[in-house]
Amino acid sequence: MKEYTYSEARQRLAALLERARREGSVRIRRKDGTVFVLKPERSARSPLEVPSVDLKLTREESLAAIGKDDVRHDFP
Repeated sequence: MKEYTYSEARQRLAALLERARREGSVRIRRKDGTVFVLKPERSARSPLEVPSVDLKLTREESLAAIGKDDVRHDFP
């Protein structure tokens, strides 16, 4: 993990944020020796959550596209 001084971090904030995004985290050390770890916050969304696409297909067209017969089940 790359470590920066407080002065370097102030001067190169954009580059520091980009490095933290790419590598997971960076360290910032103050003159008094206090060390901070900067890392990106993980998204609360699932990576599988994607916007839908409205293709305006009928039920029959959808079933034909995936090769399924038009089978209906009556469930209570």
